[in-house]
Amino acid sequence: MLKKAISNVGLFLLSALSLLPLSILYVLADVVYLLIYYVFGYRRKVVRENLLKALPEKNLAEIIIIEKRFYKYLADLIFEIVKMNNISRSEIRKRFIFHNKAQIEAYFADGKSVLICSAHYGNWEWGTLGIGLNFSADHYPIYKPLSNAVFDGWFRKVRSRFGNKLIAMRQTLRALQASKNTSSLFSFGNDQAPSKDESHYWTSFLHQQTSVQLGIEKIAKKTNQPIFYLKVNYIKRGYYEVDCIPLCLNPAETAAFEITEMHTRFLEKIIRAEPAYWLWSHKRWKYQPKFN
Repeated sequence: MLKKAISNVGLFLLSALSLLPLSILYVLADVVYLLIYYVFGYRRKVVRENLLKALPEKNLAEIIIIEKRFYKYLADLIFEIVKMNNISRSEIRKRFIFHNKAQIEAYFADGKSVLICSAHYGNWEWGTLGIGLNFSADHYPIYKPLSNAVFDGWFRKVRSRFGNKLIAMRQTLRALQASKNTSSLFSFGNDQAPSKDESHYWTSFLHQQTSVQLGIEKIAKKTNQPIFYLKVNYIKRGYYEVDCIPLCLNPAETAAFEITEMHTRFLEKIIRAEPAYWLWSHKRWKYQPKFN
C-alpha cells in the first residue's frame, strides 16, 4: 500500500510538471543535470565503464566529454518524457519531423503491413507519438511492461495518445494475427536486452559480446513484411528529424540471424557517429554468454 501511495504521489507530480511549457522544463533539466552528474553521480560508474568498453578508440578526455553530453541530454530526455502527458499534436509534428515516408506509405496503399526497427537512441518516446501522427496505418508499438503497475499504467496512457495501440511483447503474435487483414505498422525497440533465460543469440556489438532480441527477425521471416529502420537525428534541444530507411524488404529470403545482424550493425554505426544520445546508463552488458 505504501509503495502504491508513493507511486501515486509521483504520478501527481508528473502530471503537474507536464503542464509547464518546455522552455521552463529545460531550465529544470539544467538543474537536474548538475545534480545527477556532479552531486549524486547517478550511475556514473556504469556509464563510464560502458563508454570505455564500447569506445576504446577514445582517450579518457574524449570519454568524459561524451559522458557529460550524455548526462545533459538524459536530463532533457527526462523532462521531454514528462511533457508527453500534455504535449499537443502540433508540438510533436513541429519537433519530430519524418523524412522519406513515401516508400512505407506505398506498402499501406497496397494493403500491406510494415515492421519498424528502432532503438533507445534520441527521444524514442516522442518518436512513438510521432509515428502515430505521421503514418496512415494503425501503429502498434511493442513494449515491455514495467514492474511498477502504477507507472506502467501512466506510460501506457501517454504512449497511447494520438492513436497508438500498445502491444505487450508477449502478445505480439496475437496482435499480428488480429490485424492481418489491415495495413499495420509494428515498431520494435531492438536494443532492449533479453532476460538471461531468453538470451539465445549473441553477437559482437560495440566491442562487447551482446545478447540481442530475435523478435523482429522471427516475425519478419514468418510474415515477409518489410523492415524499415527509423534513424533518429538530434538537431537541437527539443527538435529531431527521422530518416525512414529500408533495412530489409524481403525478409523471407534472408539467412538465419541475417536480419538481426543488419539492425545491430546499423545501430552500432549510429552510436559511433554520435554516441551521446544512446542510453548508456542501462546495464546492457550485465550478462555474458557461457561457453561450454
